[in-house]
Amino acid sequence: MSALSLVIRPEHPDDGPAIERLHARAFGPGRFARTAYRLREGAGPLPALSFTALVGTYLVGSVRIGPARAGAEPLLVLGPLTVDPSFDGRGIGAGLMRTSLEAARAGGHALVILVGDAPYYGRFGFTPVPPGHLVLPGPVDPARFLWLELSEGARARARGNVSAPLAR
Repeated sequence: MSALSLVIRPEHPDDGPAIERLHARAFGPGRFARTAYRLREGAGPLPALSFTALVGTYLVGSVRIGPARAGAEPLLVLGPLTVDPSFDGRGIGAGLMRTSLEAARAGGHALVILVGDAPYYGRFGFTPVPPGHLVLPGPVDPARFLWLELSEGARARARGNVSAPLAR
């Protein structure tokens, strides 16, 4: 990646249109029907935990983390993590992941969930959620429903239906 002048920075409010175009290129129109998307539609991303990657002035990657709950336990929903397909394999996604997870830990958050590729996210410490422990608002492949404990004991406290807080 030495040829790239990559900058990872907090997501700016003006980044929204470029991020939406990036999501459309990476995931297509089917993204709106996915359970993970439906979970996130109730609340926007948390600014302190959402980051973008730029090469020059071109937005090439984004990671967003939003709030959710499992019963009374607050947790975070990571996603989407998106990298422009023409920049795949250059460590941009990993850089965004490390930055967002470090910010979540620093912010005192306890648990992060996501729906994604276990081999990819496993390198950041994510493991499958045990069947029946947490329930998402729609179907999901259990092998792709993952979590990462940022604070000891958070997995034991988080049980039941996962929901996003309603936007105000």
